[in-house]
Parts: sequence; structure tokens; C-alpha cells
Amino acid sequence: MNVMSKASQAAVAPPQPRNYASVNWTGLWTLYAREVRRFMKVWTQTLAAPVITALLYMMIFVVAVGGNRVIVIDGVRIPFGEFVGPGLAMMSILNNAFANASSSLIQAKIMGTAPDFLTPPLSPLELTLGFGLGAATRGVVVGLVAVAAVWPFSHFSHLAFGNLWAIVFFSLGASMVMGFIGVLTGLWSEKFDQLAAVTNFLVMPMTFLSGTFYTIDRLPPFFREVSRFNPFFYLIDGFRYGFIGQHEGSVVVGMSITVVLTLVLGLACFEAFRRGWRLKT
Repeated sequence: MNVMSKASQAAVAPPQPRNYASVNWTGLWTLYAREVRRFMKVWTQTLAAPVITALLYMMIFVVAVGGNRVIVIDGVRIPFGEFVGPGLAMMSILNNAFANASSSLIQAKIMGTAPDFLTPPLSPLELTLGFGLGAATRGVVVGLVAVAAVWPFSHFSHLAFGNLWAIVFFSLGASMVMGFIGVLTGLWSEKFDQLAAVTNFLVMPMTFLSGTFYTIDRLPPFFREVSRFNPFFYLIDGFRYGFIGQHEGSVVVGMSITVVLTLVLGLACFEAFRRGWRLKT
């Protein structure tokens, strides 16, 4: 009897780590769902607060300041509210996509929960996609809610079905770009002060100085040219084109910049996770 039990035990193979031939879809989905549930659980802060901020901007710049003012682009008269509305929605997308990834990683590092996503069999690509897509989801959801909130003030009378592709492309592209920037910022930051510095001295200035509330042709020549080197300008301009059918910059250039930034930043995140940059000691 003992001989048989020993033989049966010997026949049983020792436990082996699970082998994922290509992509660990279960792990990727779990990480993505974790990121989405994280911001949905506090929706009053992550969804409601940005919408209230957008409405306050609309009241200040459109109702109180703008009045019956119109913006002229290539000879087409655009009501000021219709011009500002998409810019505010895109500003909400940019800020929230960045905040989701950066806050998730900095909290994990400070609270010591980084092993929760480092220990499971997740590749650098899966970590990059999980955090990036989670951030993009928050950006798109906030953008949809923001558009719905500012619609009564903007109306979007120039909205054409043929331009909807621009709304989809630039909203998704901007969300991924800012999600990856948020990942890199979260990995780099060791404390919340560093994260706040990137937000206050880089993200917010580039967002406000990108033509959200004005056309760049009203700027002095030097600052007008500087604005054309701001990638946020092309993200907002392309997104706005989907609503009003007019653009200040080149939509093709904006699409190219969006694709290049997404690829370059995605590769940077992949390499950071592969090396365990500021995650592994």
C-alpha cells in the first residue's frame, strides 16, 4: 500500500507556473477593471466635480463675459459658447485621464500596494495597456458627461455627422496620450508634491494656453508660433473641429502628432515597466 502511494505521488507532476502563450487576458482585464472601478467608486470626485468645473467656466466665459460674442474662423461665424464648449470638454478629458493613471501609481507606491500588480503574471505590455486604457476610460467618460452638461449653453448648431470621426479619434487619442503621461509621472513621483508640480507647472499651463478659450490668431506673433508647438492645441483643435466643422491648425498634423505621441509614450511606459523603473529596489 505504501509502495503504491509513493508511486502515485511520484507520478504527480510538481506545480508549475501558469504559462501564458501570448497575452494574459484575464490579468489584463482584471487590472483594467480595477482601474475603472477605482474611479467609479468615488464618482462624485472623479465625474461630478469636473462637470461642475466645466459648467462654472461656461458661466464665467460665456454667460458673464462672452454674451453675444462670436468667433470668426475662415469667415465662418461661430457663437462663443459653441466655440468654448468642446475646449472645456477636451480640457476635462486631458486632466482626468492624466489624474487617473498618475494618482493610481503614486498611491500604490506610497501605500506599498505596488506588489498587487507586480506579483501577478503581467507583462510590461499588459501593465502599460491596463493602466493606459483605465485612464483613457475615465477621460472619455468625463468627456461625454462634460459635453452633455455644456450642450444647453453651446447647442453645437454646426455639428455634422461627417465630422463625428474627429470627435472619436481625438477624444480617444488624447485620453491615451494623457494616460501614458500619467503613468510616467506616477512612476517618477516619489511623493504627492512631485505629482502636484507636474500638474501645476506642465499639464495645466499647456491646457490653458492651447486655445481653449480663444483663437490663437489673437495672440502676438511670437506666442502664436509657440502655441503651434503645443500638442494640446492640436488635440483641442481637432476635437473642436468635430463639433463646429472649423479648425485653426491642420487636422492632419494633429492626427499625426496624436499617433506619434501615443506610440512614443506607450513605448516609454513599456520600457519603464520592463525595467521596474522606480518600482523595484
